Amino acid sequence: MAVVGLGIDSAQISRFQRFVTERKETLLEHLFTVGELDYAAGHGAQAQHLAACFAAKESFCKALGTGLRGGLSWLDMEVVHDALGKPELQLAGRAAAIFQERGLSTLHLSLSHDGDYALAVVVVERL
Repeated sequence: MAVVGLGIDSAQISRFQRFVTERKETLLEHLFTVGELDYAAGHGAQAQHLAACFAAKESFCKALGTGLRGGLSWLDMEVVHDALGKPELQLAGRAAAIFQERGLSTLHLSLSHDGDYALAVVVVERL
C-alpha cells in the first residue's frame, strides 16, 4: 500500500463546550451525525468528543486535498468506535464516492486530547 494523503487538525474543546452550553443544536446537527451526537452525549466529556470528531473530519478533508468542497458535507463523515473504543472514520455520500473514485483503499484515524485541544490525524492509502 502507498500513502497518498495525510491530514492533521486541532480543535479547541472550549469552543465546542460553548456550542453545547448555548444549545446551538442547529449548528451541532449541521456538523455532526446523530451517532456522533449520541456518543458524545453519553460520555462525561461531550465537548471533548465533539471537538475530536470535528478535527477528524477536517483531517480527512486535508488528507484528500479537497477541503470541504466538491459536494462534501460534514455529515458524509462519521467518527465511530469499535468494541475496544478505537476510533474509525466511516464515509457516506460524496465522501465515500470521492474515496472510491480515487481508488483509495484504507483510512487510518488517530485522535488525542491535551488541555483545551483535541487532535486528529488521518492517513489515506491506495493499494
